[in-house]
Amino acid sequence: MGFIRRHLLSLVAIIVLIYLFIPVAVVGVLSFNKPASDYNTQWNQFSLDAWTNICGVPAVCDSFMVSIRIALISTLVATTLGTMIAIALVRYRFRGRQSTNLLIFLPISTPDVVMGASLLALFLNLRFPLGQTTVIIAHIMFTISFVVVAVKARLQGMDPSLEEAARDLYASPAATVRYVTFPLVAPGIAGAALLGFALSFDDFIISFFNAGTTVTFPIYIWGAAQRGIPVQVNALATLVFLIALGIVLIAQFVAWRRRKALNAEMFEQLAARQEKRAPITMDTLSRS
Repeated sequence: MGFIRRHLLSLVAIIVLIYLFIPVAVVGVLSFNKPASDYNTQWNQFSLDAWTNICGVPAVCDSFMVSIRIALISTLVATTLGTMIAIALVRYRFRGRQSTNLLIFLPISTPDVVMGASLLALFLNLRFPLGQTTVIIAHIMFTISFVVVAVKARLQGMDPSLEEAARDLYASPAATVRYVTFPLVAPGIAGAALLGFALSFDDFIISFFNAGTTVTFPIYIWGAAQRGIPVQVNALATLVFLIALGIVLIAQFVAWRRRKALNAEMFEQLAARQEKRAPITMDTLSRS
C-alpha cells in the first residue's frame, strides 16, 4: 500500500495516457493493413501499399490539401488579429474592455452546431455563395478566441517593467512591441497558432454547415465511412500525428537546451562573484 500511495499519481497518469493513445495506436496499426473488404476495421494482412501509394485514392489527398490550405489561411489571419486583440486587452485601458473580454469567450462556449447553423443562416441571408471562403471565415471566427486566450495568458505572465524600461530609454511604442514585447510573447503566439491550426484542420461540424460543395478532410472521412474508409486515410492520419509529435519533441528539446544554457551561464556568473569575494590566503599570495 505504501508503494501505491507513493506512485498513485504516476500510475493514474500512465493509465490516462494509455487510454488517450489507444485510438491513435489502432489507426497506426490499420495503416499497415490490407483489408479484405472496403471496411478497414479488422486486421487481414500486413502491407505497405497505403504508405507507398498514399495518394492512391485521389480524393483523399485532394481533401487533405483543402483542409491544409483552409487551416493555414485561417490560422494566419486569426493569429494576427488575436495577438493584437490580446495586447490591447492586457496592456491598454479603454471603454468596453470588460465587455470585450466577455464577448471573446462566447465563441468558445457556444456549441459548434449552434455556431455552424447561425453562420449558415447569415451567409444565406447575405446570398453569399458557400465554399472555401465561407469555411475560412467561419474558422477564423471561432479560432480567434482561442488565440486571444492563449496570448493573453502569456502577456499576463510577462513583467511589464521590461516594456517600461524600453520606453524610459526613448523607444517608440512600435519599437517596444517589436524588440521587447514580441520576442517575449513569441512562444505564446506560436502555441496559439498551433492550437488554431489543429482546431481548424480538425473541424467537421461548422465546416459541414458552411462548406457547400467543398470537401475537407473530415467531411471526406464522414462520407467515406458510409461506404468504406480507404487505408490511405489511416496512413495520412498517422503521418499527421507523427509530424505533430515531432514538432512537440523538437520544441521541448530546444526549450531544454535553452534552460541548460541559461543555468550554465547563471552558474558561471555565481562562481565568478564568489571568486571575487573569496578571502585572500597564503596559498593565493604564493600563486600570485
